[in-house]
Amino acid sequence: MVPARRISRPVRVADKVIGGDAPVLVQSMTNTDTEDAAATAAQVAALARAGSEIVRITVNTVEAAKQVPEIRRRLESMGVSVPLVGDFHFNGHKILAQVPECAAVLDKYRINPGNVGHGTKRDEQFATMIEKAIEHGKPVRIGVNWGSLDPELLARMMDENARLAKPKEADEVMRDALIRSALESAAKAREIGLPAERIVLSCKVSAVQDLIGVYRELAAQCDYALHLGLTEAGMGSKGIVASTAAMGVLLQEGIGDTIRVSLTPEPGGDRTKEVLVAQEILQTMGLRAFTPQVSACPGCGRTTSTFFQELADKIQTYLREQMPVWKARHPGVEEMHVAVMGCVVNGPGESKLANIGISLPGSGEKPVAPVYVDGQKTVTLKGERIAEEFQAIVEAYVKSHYGGSRPAPRASRLESIPIRTAP
Repeated sequence: MVPARRISRPVRVADKVIGGDAPVLVQSMTNTDTEDAAATAAQVAALARAGSEIVRITVNTVEAAKQVPEIRRRLESMGVSVPLVGDFHFNGHKILAQVPECAAVLDKYRINPGNVGHGTKRDEQFATMIEKAIEHGKPVRIGVNWGSLDPELLARMMDENARLAKPKEADEVMRDALIRSALESAAKAREIGLPAERIVLSCKVSAVQDLIGVYRELAAQCDYALHLGLTEAGMGSKGIVASTAAMGVLLQEGIGDTIRVSLTPEPGGDRTKEVLVAQEILQTMGLRAFTPQVSACPGCGRTTSTFFQELADKIQTYLREQMPVWKARHPGVEEMHVAVMGCVVNGPGESKLANIGISLPGSGEKPVAPVYVDGQKTVTLKGERIAEEFQAIVEAYVKSHYGGSRPAPRASRLESIPIRTAP
C-alpha cells in the first residue's frame, strides 16, 4: 500500500515540480570547486545521468559565481538540462548582487538563515537575497541546519525556556528553534514579496530520531514543500542505514517532497552512489520506480556456490546499464521485477511472483534452472551459459512487453494464488 502524501504547495523549479501531487524528487550536490567549471559540469552531468533530478552547487565566491553561466553552457552542450541550485552561505547577498548573470542562470537559491548575517545586518542581507529571487523569478529553499542555527534565536529561546515552570530539555528547545527559524524566515520572505509557491523548507539534523521529530512538527505547522535529508549522514553502510531509517519513517507518513542522501564519499568513491541510494529508498517503498528490481536470496548452506550471487549481480548491473536506452524505447520497464534465486526452497515460488524469475540449483541439486515468465514455467536452462541465456530472455521480455506505450498495470501475482478457507 502506497502511503498517502501530505498536501503541500507545489513549487516549480525549471521543468520540475516540488510538492503538490508531483512525485518525490531525488536531489544531490556536487563536491567540486565551482570555480572549476569543467569539473563541476562533469560531475553535475554524472549525477543527472545517474538519476538526480535537481543538483545543487556551491556558490561561495564571486569567482565561482562567474563560472555558473559557463557550467550551464557546458551542460547544455552535453545535452544535460537538470535544474541547478545555488548554495549560498555568509556572502550570498553580495554574490547575487555583484554577479547578476549567476542569479539569472540558477534555477533556485538555497539560503541558510543561520548565517546570512548578525544583528541588524541579518534582516537586511536576507532581504537582499529574497529580493534577487523575486527579481529573477526564482524559488528559494530556506534551509536551516542545527550545526549553523542562528545563535541569537537559540539563546533567546533558551532564556524563554529557562523561565518556564517546567523547562524543556535543551535538545527539544533546539528542535523548536530549528522549526521557528524556518517558519519565521519563510514569513519574512513572504512579507518582502516572495510568493509561498516559491518557498521550500528544510530543517536538517544529523540524528535519526531528531530528524523524524522535527519534520513531523514542521509538517504539522505549515503547507510548504519540504526537502528531507540528514545533514551529515556519514560514510558507507552507516550513512545509508541512517538515511533510510529516518526518511523511510517520514515518507511512510507522507512527509517529504524531495530527498537527498548526504553520504560522505569514500576516498576516490563515486559521488553518484548517493543518488542510487535515494532512488532505492523511494523504489523499495513503492513511491517511485526507477529501474527494474532484482530479488535475490541471501544464500545459506544449501547454496555454497557463488554462481547465483554472480548471476544476480550481473543481471542487476545489466538492467541499470540498459535503463538509459530502455527508458526512451520501453516505457514502464522500470516497474519490471526479476528474481534470481539460489535453491528449490523459495526459488520456484519467488520466481513465479516476479515478471521473470530463475531458480538456480543449490548445492547437491540437479544442475538445472527453471525459468518462469509471468508466473509460468517456460524453459529450463542447463550448462555453462545459463547467465547469457537468462539475460537474453530478459531482453526479449522487455522488447515484447514494454513497447511504444506504457502497458496497463497487471494484477498482483498474489491474486492468482489460491487461498484455502476453513470449511
